[in-house]
Amino acid sequence: MNTNNHYDAIVIGAGPAGLTAGIYLSRAKLKTLIISEGTVGGQMVLTHEIANYPGVENISGYQLSNIMKKQAKTFGCDIKSNTSIQSLELEGSVKSVTLAEGETFTSSSIILTPGGRSRTLGVTGEDQFKGKGISYCATCDGDFFTGKEIVVVGGGNSALEEAVSLTKYATTVTVVHQFDHFQAYEHAIARNHPKINFVMESAITAFYGNENLESVDIKNLKSGETTNFRTDGVFVFIGYTPNTEFIKNRVEMNKKGEIVVKEDMSTNIEGVYAAGDSTAKRFRQVTTAVGDGTIAALAASNYLHETKTKNNKLIAA
Repeated sequence: MNTNNHYDAIVIGAGPAGLTAGIYLSRAKLKTLIISEGTVGGQMVLTHEIANYPGVENISGYQLSNIMKKQAKTFGCDIKSNTSIQSLELEGSVKSVTLAEGETFTSSSIILTPGGRSRTLGVTGEDQFKGKGISYCATCDGDFFTGKEIVVVGGGNSALEEAVSLTKYATTVTVVHQFDHFQAYEHAIARNHPKINFVMESAITAFYGNENLESVDIKNLKSGETTNFRTDGVFVFIGYTPNTEFIKNRVEMNKKGEIVVKEDMSTNIEGVYAAGDSTAKRFRQVTTAVGDGTIAALAASNYLHETKTKNNKLIAA
């Protein structure tokens, strides 16, 4: 075993959960490595403005990511980003991660924090106006649309519940859904809400604007007719995909591909923990990810301490 490449803990993923885990582990004097297949910060980097992080009045996701990264590195945490994992071994007392470049790292524990991503519409202008009128989180961005006219895309429970919550801010909420019926529970459908309108059997096919979103094309899927609709913002709620493809059939997951964890964020494999948006949970926020990362790091620290104590007793015996 290459001792230079052996760590007490390896964290896979560098979003808020992974960075928090890295901060706690390295501050506890545990040799820690964070591996990220993308940019450090995860989905948080794409958030234009965060106004509900306790103790911080206003900050961009990019700035908050950099602060967390700096904290982790200050405590001695190693970080490898913009790389890809070639192979991963989670079983046994010694775990291993091999990167595409061929370098292998081993550890006594692993924390999985690969995060996830909101499903997108994949139409013209969507990438251009993300964070500039297009949002995938009502809790994060609803307040920015106070007094505005907005659109909600989706027909499930999340979409319709968020549509109602957004009426606290917006003057009107237009729900666009591709079918002639909803997949949501009947009680979630606010059919008689004075601020909510429904456009059924329709889909958004393009986004337009200058610096910010100004209008969308809405196509009636039955007639084929397309109408340009003026709006200040669009909230897309058509599902969520955890980034867990690389560990499929490796740890216990539910039908959605979310990692199943216990109260201490442990998985079904000894020494392997998971935290953040890739786990089976209801609410996904930066703060909940940070909380998950804290719990996972403390549980992993405790596991490492108990394992070391047990091994020392065996050696002494």
